[in-house]
Amino acid sequence: MSQHPRTALSVNVNKVALVRNTRHLGIPSVTRAAELCLKAGAQGITVHPRPDERHIRRHDVFELAELMQDWPDREFNVEGNPLHNLMPLAEELHALGLPLHQLTFVPDSEGQFTSDHGWAFPADHATLAPLVAQSQALGARVSLFMDPEPAAMPAARATGAERVELYTEPYAAAWGHPDGPAQLARYRSAAQAALAAGLAVNAGHDLNRDNLTPFLREVPGVSEVSIGHALLADALELGYEATVKAYLACIAAAAR
Repeated sequence: MSQHPRTALSVNVNKVALVRNTRHLGIPSVTRAAELCLKAGAQGITVHPRPDERHIRRHDVFELAELMQDWPDREFNVEGNPLHNLMPLAEELHALGLPLHQLTFVPDSEGQFTSDHGWAFPADHATLAPLVAQSQALGARVSLFMDPEPAAMPAARATGAERVELYTEPYAAAWGHPDGPAQLARYRSAAQAALAAGLAVNAGHDLNRDNLTPFLREVPGVSEVSIGHALLADALELGYEATVKAYLACIAAAAR
């Protein structure tokens, strides 16, 4: 029997906003993209609003949160560095009574091209622990973006966070290459350590229709995958509905 019958798919819509921002026409619509993905069966929507607003902008966060009110059984996940713009956004969402189910803390620098590393312990504990508590007081679950290092998982749990998101780019880069099995073993060990420490496990970064099912078959207890770039690239060819259903099929295949 599979360990992954309920892995949730959260669609990251950052790249929809990136295309929209190249013109001043308001298309493609970020909220429409999210709505179509939810209608197709996605269990959540993710955004990563960076300080420079090169893709998701401040108003997108609130418009998407308003949309999520119509989908009470789905989750809204907002990612970012809690030392930059993430916490003020979270506080305002809470003050407005808008949905915010999960905050994913990512140690990006301002202007960073893309997320490429996780938090480091024990160095980051003192910074993160009060921010985790602040987030939980706002009613949000906290997930820490982490490299697949088993020894770091108890320290991540010690901050009070409920989840970790395993940074999967090294796995994706090794997919189909000789070092692929060794990379996959790293993620399996990291997930096992996280679960043993009392953390739930999310995963994301460069997961796609080719590498998702093998990952979920081998890595235990993955609660959620957050997928953006590859999913939106597929949607340009297949459309949102067919693409979301294809990723859900990849998740379902891991349960067989």
